[in-house]
Amino acid sequence: MKYNTGRLQVTLPGDCEILVTRELAAPRRLVWDAHTKPEMVQRWLFGPDGWSMPLCEIDLRVGGRYRYVWRNLADPGMEFGSGGKFLEIVPGEKIVSTEAFEGVMDQGEAINTLTFTEAQGKTLVSLHMRYPSQAIRDGAIESGMNDGIEAGYARLEGQLGAAP
Repeated sequence: MKYNTGRLQVTLPGDCEILVTRELAAPRRLVWDAHTKPEMVQRWLFGPDGWSMPLCEIDLRVGGRYRYVWRNLADPGMEFGSGGKFLEIVPGEKIVSTEAFEGVMDQGEAINTLTFTEAQGKTLVSLHMRYPSQAIRDGAIESGMNDGIEAGYARLEGQLGAAP
């Protein structure tokens, strides 16, 4: 089953898994930095328009932690966060981390594997998410996450296209 949005491809390879892929028209070095440098992450990883990311903390090392908080611009009292721990890092190529959403979006802890593959100046970003149960995986996919992820990646691609 696929849940595609724009250029984002979403598949369900297993009962507890989601695989998201998106090609970006930018070299891997820039795409890696955009995923690992807080000042860059905050400019694109906030989903659909009308949201912001007021908090972005990244301690990019094995055992280091990260935390993001998103806020609705029309209703600043509406916000949610997620965070986790880095389990494996291959600079420029792969990040394996845990991820848990806070509050009402509590989905248990997922294991995410994010990979970056460059070919002909473009980068394929693949995000494999493994959830603790099929019910939690189904809740994640039914949340409309694919729309938010595609909005973020479209925004990022526009920003990287303007990068030196």
